Amino acid sequence: MNAEVRRAAEILRAGGLVAFPTETVYGLGADASNEAALKKLYAVKQRPPSHPVIVHFASADDAFAWAREVPEAARRLAARFWPGPLTLILKRAAHVRDFVTGGQDSVGLRVPSHPVAQALLREFGGGVAAPSANVFGRVSATSAVHVTEDFPAGVDFVLEGEVGQVGIESTIVDLSRGRAVLLRPGMITPAMLEQALGAPVEAADAAAPRASGTLERHYAPRTPLRLVAPHALDAEIERAGAGVAVLAFSRPDARAARWLRMPREPAGYARRLYAALRELDAAGCSLILVEQPPEGAAWTAVRDRLRRAASPA
Repeated sequence: MNAEVRRAAEILRAGGLVAFPTETVYGLGADASNEAALKKLYAVKQRPPSHPVIVHFASADDAFAWAREVPEAARRLAARFWPGPLTLILKRAAHVRDFVTGGQDSVGLRVPSHPVAQALLREFGGGVAAPSANVFGRVSATSAVHVTEDFPAGVDFVLEGEVGQVGIESTIVDLSRGRAVLLRPGMITPAMLEQALGAPVEAADAAAPRASGTLERHYAPRTPLRLVAPHALDAEIERAGAGVAVLAFSRPDARAARWLRMPREPAGYARRLYAALRELDAAGCSLILVEQPPEGAAWTAVRDRLRRAASPA
């Protein structure tokens, strides 16, 4: 692995693209200081250039060097949750360029905990812009196989490794406007954030900066996906007829062409979600029905991803 990490870091320094595992999903990395590398990343992902990327670092000190202001709230959250699945939006430092931030005056910073990601970031020694390693708007990648399925060409190197215990993207908190605002829910919940801050976390508002994974339609399979209330699942399966795929908590129903049963606890569901959606998307069905997960804070991030996956194009 050490030789592979060194090779991956050399590719990044040369302006190439490297996919690597994190504790959330696979990231598609490029040198965040290299405009040509970022243009290549955006082109390969088919990502709109106005949509900012999150920059990954080996340590909080490295990350905060990319911010011109580091409020006490940022230091508290970093001390509690970094390395880990948390992205902080801060006012960008003078050297941070528009091609990273989508032209905004803020930048997203993260320190992942995955050992392979940490090894790569330490070896590289700088910031690595790393959105999820999938075609923009589609289901995120949680394995090296998913990466190569989405990018049979264009990615210069894929570091092998198991995605960690989270399985969905990081929680994003905006601290660039003098208060803590949740832009994207994740497995670090608002209650956990508020406990670390000793202050409330606000919901996103119309003036919030653009951030990864916050468009109305995102994380979506190519097969149409519909969220269904548990009490309505039986009728929806009957109505859909042959060729329907189902993601549900209950035991399989013979009327469905493909059925995946999901864990009943939110952490296990999140870890399984994207691989399950990709499996159903590849099954050749005409429709994916997803049994709506329960309400409650522990399910907020999963429900967010499914709602966006089901949103009309």
